[in-house]
Amino acid sequence: MKSEHRRVLIVGSGPAGYTAAIYTARAGLEPLMLAGLNFGGQLMITTEVENYPGYPDGVTGPVMMEEFQKQAERFGTEVLFEDAIEVDLSSRPFNVKTAAVAYTADALIIATGASARWLGLESESRLVNNGVSACATCDGALFRNKAMAVVGGGDTAMEEALFLTRFATKVTVIHRRGELRASKVMQERALQHEKIEFAWHSEVEQVLGDDFVTGVRLRDVRDGSTRDLAIEALFVAIGHVPTTALFEGQLEMDAAAYLKTEAGSTRSSVEGVFACGDVADPTYRQAVTAAGTGCMAAIDAERWLAEQGVA
Repeated sequence: MKSEHRRVLIVGSGPAGYTAAIYTARAGLEPLMLAGLNFGGQLMITTEVENYPGYPDGVTGPVMMEEFQKQAERFGTEVLFEDAIEVDLSSRPFNVKTAAVAYTADALIIATGASARWLGLESESRLVNNGVSACATCDGALFRNKAMAVVGGGDTAMEEALFLTRFATKVTVIHRRGELRASKVMQERALQHEKIEFAWHSEVEQVLGDDFVTGVRLRDVRDGSTRDLAIEALFVAIGHVPTTALFEGQLEMDAAAYLKTEAGSTRSSVEGVFACGDVADPTYRQAVTAAGTGCMAAIDAERWLAEQGVA
């Protein structure tokens, strides 16, 4: 197998990875990015991005990622659309393999992101970005003065529902149990809000609509009966899954498998390995925060390499 060495290797793309690439490339570190076959992260399935600074008229997710990539390449980043399939962090330089090449790297920046948990319905996947979303902060304002629904019963679902009340005429929380899993304070806020209603003991059987969401068909988990709820936007808030399987047993993770980093930095549990973006962020999960931590990872890596006499 062909072997190559790099001072900085970035695994993953999206706002975090591309920002890390821009900063490390401008620092003269000639980074290699393994962007992956599913490059660009969650923004590649996002139609309109209206909350990223610098785009007053909004921009589609794929166009934004294309511009991030061009900027990274302008400064000398080599971008390969290949997946890392094996990683060994037990010694330095680190070893990262793709299907064709075995790379070694002095510093590794991980930006593999996270993906939303979906309901797994054909109708849901067909209507993603046409009324179905996993991010109220990203897409809620697109459905101003519409009836909306949120699936879930935890803190995230309550946060999404409360946020959506700024725009919606009504928000229905769909939960398969008869009580919420959210913290007491979040439950009280949601239960007391005049715009929030609850569909208890219910699960989404089908998302209705041909080109855009027009409603959902709910099934009562107690007796199997169904009813249709008229809405124009459905937000799925049943959690996210960080893309960290490649690093199991090598890097410290929290209970939900997000990579742990030192407070105020992007340093992981292994010296010389840095984590940025949604792979290490169970809280915010925004393009702009991912880009911010991508910048941090690049600066952390550059300073660490300088300490090692490599940069």
